[in-house]
Amino acid sequence: MATPAIRMLRRLEGIFSVYKPSGVHWKLVRDTIETNIRNDLNATPSQPLPHKICFLNAPGSETEASRGLALRTVSLPVLSKHPLVTGPEVQFMKVGVGHRLDVASSGVLTLAVGNGNRALGDLYSAQVTSEYTLEGEFGTATADFSHTGKVVERSTYDHITQDKLERVLAMLEGANQKALLMYSNVDMKSQDAYEMAARGLLGPDGKSPPILKGLRCIHFQPPNFTLEVQCLNDTQKYLRRIVHEIGLELRSTAVCKGVRRTRDGPFTLKDALVHQQWTAADIMQAVRQYHASKKRKKSPPTKINHTSTAVKRVIPE
Repeated sequence: MATPAIRMLRRLEGIFSVYKPSGVHWKLVRDTIETNIRNDLNATPSQPLPHKICFLNAPGSETEASRGLALRTVSLPVLSKHPLVTGPEVQFMKVGVGHRLDVASSGVLTLAVGNGNRALGDLYSAQVTSEYTLEGEFGTATADFSHTGKVVERSTYDHITQDKLERVLAMLEGANQKALLMYSNVDMKSQDAYEMAARGLLGPDGKSPPILKGLRCIHFQPPNFTLEVQCLNDTQKYLRRIVHEIGLELRSTAVCKGVRRTRDGPFTLKDALVHQQWTAADIMQAVRQYHASKKRKKSPPTKINHTSTAVKRVIPE
């Protein structure tokens, strides 16, 4: 019979997301969540110790005890099953990480517990789209494209306008759309390609380099600007390089001041658990909500019968 801790662990198996703050390594986030879950599981009430029947000498004369004629049965706990002897019940569990974020980035980080790691692999094999918010600044170029890197060049940015920036973004988005069609291995002149593109279902067939599916400016106040990006197979270094290339296209320079993931496949910022919610109870609820959302998506839509009811008029004879 499964113990309360094991039953709780089974309910935790699944996929969920957390919010990774900037300046924290993803391994530290995973290890912290794993430790919190393990501590919560081991804090659940344990089952009572099993008992065994033992035969002891009954109190009496030494002559009777030596001959073994007077015995009594006693139920004693099996101390070999005590937690102080066996140690914590849950000592190991597998907590997997999906699309990782580097130390300087923040945002949605997807994780899985136990058998949920298999579903996590299936999720990313489906070429899920990620969304980011990029904070950029004109006028500086660094060795690693971030604002903390070694400065290699400074330039002016007074000539940059939002219209010029929008044209560069449209050019980059168009080039990436062509790459998306090329790697999707679909005939661009077919009806299937048109329908898939209209519904946003086009994706690379197999491995491909990072591809931008959407790119727009949501804030412009030189030298600072903010971009919203949708992409496939991305890395944070690639996104910082995009900001650098945008600066070059505008006859200037630019660095990336921040990378924040706002969506990772089915998970958004509203689904991500903050640090105070990295507990077994909150994670269990998040896993339950994800399973419920999957069932709603799989359920067929209800068909409504619009057949009109005929009204018969009775005419007296």
